[in-house]
Amino acid sequence: MLSTLSISALSRGLARVELLVAAFLAAAITGLILLNIATRAFGQALYWTDELAIHAMIWMAFLTTSVVLKRREGIAVTLFVDALPVGARGLVALFVDAMVLFFALFLFVLCWRWYEPAALWRTGFDVGAFQMGTFNFIYSERTSTLGIPKFWSWLCLPIFSISLTLHGLVNLTESLKGLAAGQRRLA
Repeated sequence: MLSTLSISALSRGLARVELLVAAFLAAAITGLILLNIATRAFGQALYWTDELAIHAMIWMAFLTTSVVLKRREGIAVTLFVDALPVGARGLVALFVDAMVLFFALFLFVLCWRWYEPAALWRTGFDVGAFQMGTFNFIYSERTSTLGIPKFWSWLCLPIFSISLTLHGLVNLTESLKGLAAGQRRLA
């Protein structure tokens, strides 16, 4: 069984990887946009660069959102929370962490139902048989200019849900520990 310390270390390591990949994607987006500008200026537009930049931007947004929520650095109006006593602030933080974890788990369930990996497995990864049995065409839709299956781009959602679940679990555990430590100090 993984200890709380190792799960916390896993979450920190995953956040570092997410930021590294997001930074690479940001550089790639910049390069793709500059390439697009240059090729259009010379009258030889590469139309796929727009679509690839959009997909990279979506992945970058989900990766950085996961890290922002892990670090609890999301934009917030804290006027009400700042007016609360310290113990109540801990309860609000616990509630927020619980809601983030709930959202991550709910998103994972939705992604599982959307991708239906068990049904795909049962068909022996035969996409045609999968579609006939489930009427789910997720694995056959293709992007407009790149021509790759869209599910590869949409994988950012289940990956985000798994990552956010790990980060949310660590944050919730830390909030519970902080609340318990505060209760001990009051006693």
